[in-house]
Amino acid sequence: MRRLKRKQKKYTAFKNVVIFPGTVETLIARAHEYVENYQYDLANSSFEEALKYTEGDEVTLSVYAYSLYETKSFEKAKKVCEELLSIGPTMYLEVMELYLTICMQLKQYKQVESIISSLLEEGAIPQEQIDKFERLKDINSNIADNVKKQEDIIASVNEIDEDLFQLEKFLSLPPNRQLTLVHELTTMNIRPIVQQLKAIIENEETHPFIKSIVLILLVEQQVDVNIKISKFEQEKYVNPTVLELPTKMPQFIAVSKIIIEKLEKEPSTLEMVEYLLSKHAIVTYPFEWLHYETEDVAISYIDLVRAMFGSVQEMDYELVEFLQILEKLTELQEV
Repeated sequence: MRRLKRKQKKYTAFKNVVIFPGTVETLIARAHEYVENYQYDLANSSFEEALKYTEGDEVTLSVYAYSLYETKSFEKAKKVCEELLSIGPTMYLEVMELYLTICMQLKQYKQVESIISSLLEEGAIPQEQIDKFERLKDINSNIADNVKKQEDIIASVNEIDEDLFQLEKFLSLPPNRQLTLVHELTTMNIRPIVQQLKAIIENEETHPFIKSIVLILLVEQQVDVNIKISKFEQEKYVNPTVLELPTKMPQFIAVSKIIIEKLEKEPSTLEMVEYLLSKHAIVTYPFEWLHYETEDVAISYIDLVRAMFGSVQEMDYELVEFLQILEKLTELQEV
């Protein structure tokens, strides 16, 4: 008797991963369902997974591009549109309109201008849709002009008066004025005056609080420069590109955790302690609380605030006195 051969199921292998029949179709169907329910993030994940194992057809890529656009994933949406346009979709103009809109979102106004002009010159746009694309071209032109005007205004407002940050001139100003000038730099590109800012931080006469604020500014803008900073008889070399902000430093995190645990049932005291902690972390930055132990620092802040509220108790007077010095420095007083 002849033995019947068992029918073998066919599987697709992708980079040593076995794809079971129907998997891709299920992922795509699920993605379409997500789009219909406005769940674009979930749709994008399903599309992305499916397209690892298959080349997208016109419908799949069109819906995927639209879904990406809805989640403001403009760079990805642009690439999908380019792939779609390369296969010559039947809904070419609809895809092109989406592509141009994405380019506008990416502020690629010159590219939009060039594409629409070429389409009009080549007669690639049907007569009944010419008005639509001309309006799109006008909108693009208006947005580009407005953006340029806005950038010009910001540039004129944000011009840095470099003379004010020359070391001798800067140090001749009262600390409050110095602080105001540094704060004004937060919305500007400070790289043209990096050497002046470096000199301000490294100078012994600069107020410790001002040194910290300038250093924080360099950290926030990730300026790659080596700086020698000294304060409280401590000295170290730092580079802003690898330096954490004060509230992300290890000891600050540890002290904060202890304080929260100890003052869980005293919200008013906790609020005041956290306020002082954040201010003082700036003054000592990047040295944190010098040689003092984390537990002692946390307890001393609690003792200090309780004393401010009228509670008299035993405390580490040396450490509490140091915290009081930090408080004076946050007010830009010399000590």
